[in-house]
Amino acid sequence: MEMQVSFPENLKVVADFNGFTVETDQPVEVGGDGSAPEPFALFLASIATCAGIYVVQFLKKRGLDTEQAGLTLRSIRGMETGLVGTVEIDLQLPPEFPEKYRDAVVRAVNQCAVKRHLAAPPEFVVRTLVAV
Repeated sequence: MEMQVSFPENLKVVADFNGFTVETDQPVEVGGDGSAPEPFALFLASIATCAGIYVVQFLKKRGLDTEQAGLTLRSIRGMETGLVGTVEIDLQLPPEFPEKYRDAVVRAVNQCAVKRHLAAPPEFVVRTLVAV
């Protein structure tokens, strides 16, 4: 996948890819306009929505209600580093969700590609190119 990233104004950063545009900004208290989510919030949202896809697929495959289902993601930062040290995901399952599937739905969520990439992070190669 390739993304084109631009810097339209102030601290806004925009990524264009596959016909989509994702806008980010920084909070007002750090000099941004607060007009869009911060990139790190989108990172966490990618984990939550990836997990969500696996929950929806799990429920649909078994004919279970998706409207009463959802999940809550919480990130907990480490005191020493200030970096996220724990990500908690609470699955809200529909009332008729069979007990026998509880472990299976957790295993399904653990298949999330975003989560798996964190376990085996890619190598980052950064190059500089000067515009001509």
